[in-house]
Amino acid sequence: MEGDFTAPDAGEGAAPEVRALAKVVARLRAEVVDLEGGASMTAVLERAKGVVMAQAGVPAEAAYQLLLDRAEQHRRTLLEECWITLGRLGEGGAATSVRPATPPPGPHREEAPSPFSTPRYVVGGARPAGHGRVLAQLARGLADARTPDDVAELLLTALGEPEEVDGVMIYTVAAAGNLELVGSAGVPAELAGQWSSIPPLSGVAALEAVDAQEAVWLEDLRRDGDRYLLIGDPPGRWPSRAWLPVPGSLPMTTVVGFFRTRPGPFDGRTRTLLRRAVRLCAGPLREDRGPLGGDTSGEDVAAVQAVLDALPGPAVLLAPLRSETGDVEDYLIEAATPGAVDVAGRRGKELVGRRILETYPTVAGTALWDGYLDTLVTGSVYEGDPFTYEEVTAGVQQRSVYSVRASRLGGRLVVSWVRHDTSERETRLLADMQRLGNLGWAGWNLITDTITWSDQVYVVFDRDPALGPMRLEELPEHLVAEDLPRLGAAVQRLLGDGRAVDEPFRITTAHGVRHLRIVAEAQRDADGTPVEVHGFFQDLSAQKDAELALRDSERDNLVQRGMLKAERALGARLQETLLPIPEQSLELAGLCVDVAYVPADRGLNVGGDWYSAIELPDRSALFVVGDVAGHGLAAVGTMAQLRFTAKGMSITGSGLPDVLGRLNALLLHTTDDERGATATMVMGRYQPWDHRLTWVRAGHPPPLLIRDGEARFLPQPEGPLLGALHGSRYEEAVVDLLPGDHLLFYTDGLVEEPGEDITMGLDRLAAEALRLVRGGRDLMVARILAGTGTGNRDDICVLDIHLPRGRDGAAAGA
Repeated sequence: MEGDFTAPDAGEGAAPEVRALAKVVARLRAEVVDLEGGASMTAVLERAKGVVMAQAGVPAEAAYQLLLDRAEQHRRTLLEECWITLGRLGEGGAATSVRPATPPPGPHREEAPSPFSTPRYVVGGARPAGHGRVLAQLARGLADARTPDDVAELLLTALGEPEEVDGVMIYTVAAAGNLELVGSAGVPAELAGQWSSIPPLSGVAALEAVDAQEAVWLEDLRRDGDRYLLIGDPPGRWPSRAWLPVPGSLPMTTVVGFFRTRPGPFDGRTRTLLRRAVRLCAGPLREDRGPLGGDTSGEDVAAVQAVLDALPGPAVLLAPLRSETGDVEDYLIEAATPGAVDVAGRRGKELVGRRILETYPTVAGTALWDGYLDTLVTGSVYEGDPFTYEEVTAGVQQRSVYSVRASRLGGRLVVSWVRHDTSERETRLLADMQRLGNLGWAGWNLITDTITWSDQVYVVFDRDPALGPMRLEELPEHLVAEDLPRLGAAVQRLLGDGRAVDEPFRITTAHGVRHLRIVAEAQRDADGTPVEVHGFFQDLSAQKDAELALRDSERDNLVQRGMLKAERALGARLQETLLPIPEQSLELAGLCVDVAYVPADRGLNVGGDWYSAIELPDRSALFVVGDVAGHGLAAVGTMAQLRFTAKGMSITGSGLPDVLGRLNALLLHTTDDERGATATMVMGRYQPWDHRLTWVRAGHPPPLLIRDGEARFLPQPEGPLLGALHGSRYEEAVVDLLPGDHLLFYTDGLVEEPGEDITMGLDRLAAEALRLVRGGRDLMVARILAGTGTGNRDDICVLDIHLPRGRDGAAAGA
């Protein structure tokens, strides 16, 4: 049908670019009409085949053959036979043999269409089916095809599974008449090399297809092998094949070969599909898309491309395409910089091979077009004012502002431009934002049913980019079931009503469940119908994981704090029960004893500091200060063990070194902690009859003696930490108290500060205690010293043993 259309009359006085544009429009219109005619023919044929299949009870191929036989018998075309078959059905001649196309009347309830159904939202109807789907896939791929090999791969991909096409070979006729292989797919490299060049012999089906401008169908290799040289033929590999010439301006010199693994003839449906597929490929394969001409060779173009590859910014090399009269009809993009991007988003090498008027038709007749012509003729540099370029692509208006510069290079133009509404920096910032925010933009044109994803969306969905963007129907397969109703309602609001959405949802991937977010809005036409959707997907999994972890941590923390508070309360109760009053003064064996206990200011756990001051059966007095390592119930329990065991053994008359030795063994054998419990302790037994105090220590700071206005620490006998070593030995020391003496037992909380050597704390204690005694406050030494530890990190226990001047006696202690 293409031959029935000619270029519209642009008028004798029309400019060359207008006439060229008219030719482009006529050719494209002819291709559209031809595709529409083919689609109509296919629809009629498929319906007629369905009728014959229902009437005769035969499969699809047999029904098609019956239609062919009937058409040949009655000397009709296949299309006429199909219409006659359908007409008879309308008269009722075969109505009883055909299954009803709609369900019988009755209480039949149609299910509501799923919100995840593309046909509900695509403007103009459902997605193409059958041939339409294959051809739509092919057309999308051809937009980026640059070489015949790319075209061959696309044909094999689109036709391989539905038509069992196993190989594609594309030949062009060289000047000497040879067939030269320019593209192939599915053909072993060795075989392609063997058949890369074929001399102009008779009996070559590919040459016959070019010469006759008609397809050659090789469906019986036994018969066809006698007539033709079977290109690429290892016996039995491809039992059927076809050679189809590429349509275009005469002479047609390119031919496409299809090699099938399925034996037998090509039915009418397949022949139509192959013809339409080759017609779609005519643009990328047509030879007149890129004649070099002029004064620059192909090698020079390659050299220019190499230079452009090293340049920043957008620039292209344009070759003028002239008519027979020498007028410039169009320009061909022969080279481009990597940074060249047009309004449709095509970049770099994707622009090479495209014509200006076919790709950007609205530049015809503009100042830019005139500037190109002037630069080409005069050689003067063209620098145009900023202009707005507008183009409607698939029903959606695209607009950008450009400044263009053109200069002549031989017989060609080097064109560069600045796009004022965007920049490479903005593009890089956008890419960085998507990567850092783990989000990607997405768009869906509801007129062309085209979905576009940025690279980051594939990362967000954990999807292989080779699979392309996810169709709407695929989404429920990946959604967590609980999120289906909510996201379905959001899809309905967005695509059905055109309302913006911001919705979280979850998907399952090979790496687990991901928490995603969609933010999208719809662009509407003048009637309010959504025609395009754009927005972004964001992966919130890391934030959700952090929220869940924080929530679990808060819950655990609350539980732990509750347990610690309960433990502290219990420990405090135990401590209050086990220890005497925190501050008290005693008279014991003729001594004045001042005691103070101050718990730590920080933390939830009670400590293990303790003391005892009691009278023994022989009227002597026992003084003990201990410190169990750690805090909490365990420390309180260990403290209770040590306190009562020490008192019990001392009351029964055990020597002080023996008491410490048995306490050491007790800790080593009774603790449940793998690290063991340890404690320090100082014990003293005072005999009032001779004022002698015998004392022992186990890893504890030495007692402080204040006498005659001086303070000194007593020499320490041997005594390692309790619970540290088996078989530890403990020695005792003796000090005779004189009237007026003060002897201080204390825990390390009084002298230890973080980051400070303990000797500094000991010196500070000696100076402060001496100051108190000299100042006449000797009756409250323990209390004042314990109170100086504000903000103390550990418990403080102080026991001041004072022998008054001129006094003697005894009293019961605690």
